[in-house]
Amino acid sequence: MKVVILAGGYGTRISEESLLKPKPMIEIGGKPILWHIMKGYSAHGFHEFIICCGYKQHMIKEWFADYYLYNSDVTFDFSNGNSMTVHNNVSEPWQVTLVDTGLDTMTGGRIKRIERYVGNETCMLTYGDTVSNVDYKKLLSHHQTTGRYVTLTATRLSQRFGILKLGKNYEIESFREKSSDDESSINGGFMVLEPEVFSYIQDDSTVFEKDVLEKLSASRQLTAYHHDGFWQCMDTKREKDKLEALWNSGEAPWKIW
Repeated sequence: MKVVILAGGYGTRISEESLLKPKPMIEIGGKPILWHIMKGYSAHGFHEFIICCGYKQHMIKEWFADYYLYNSDVTFDFSNGNSMTVHNNVSEPWQVTLVDTGLDTMTGGRIKRIERYVGNETCMLTYGDTVSNVDYKKLLSHHQTTGRYVTLTATRLSQRFGILKLGKNYEIESFREKSSDDESSINGGFMVLEPEVFSYIQDDSTVFEKDVLEKLSASRQLTAYHHDGFWQCMDTKREKDKLEALWNSGEAPWKIW
């Protein structure tokens, strides 16, 4: 089964890093977060990837083009016709298709552009900036029992700040600190899609999360798989540093390989 990864956005909320490279190529522990995401899927047996590129796409393509070389011991013999000998093979069991889905294309449009690479098959879909310890096999199994077009992973997001209740003229009627009960479920990504979803996408301007998922919800074709484990996006430098610290501690929850 193919795994589609959205990796074409500008990453403006983490511009300290994304000015120099596409967001999915920002490194955690010396490897792009895109690599971490793919390693997680691969650990569950999903090895075929379609990556929707856009902003600074050449950097993603160059990284994969050189991946085999950078991760193997090699001997270059310039005295013998400039030959190269690979002494070991530590590359991944991956098949990776990198697709130019446009610079300013919205998320739905990017998905539409890779339709021909997915074909008339069920596929996985996720974002190129989020790591988790979701069990992808259980996610797929849940999806297959629902008969719906899309299953998304619902995860809990704790509130970071205190709660204000505002009254007339913006007077504060009450204030309380956040508590363990102050949690809401969000779309954590890590989705499963049926091919019927492509018909819901109009063009490059289609926003998948709004124009497509809301329509699917209204037609009762959207369901959720609840994940209570680790989940963390990388929208800001603060979140990037958090992930880096977890990796350096040797206790990164998403490292299941």
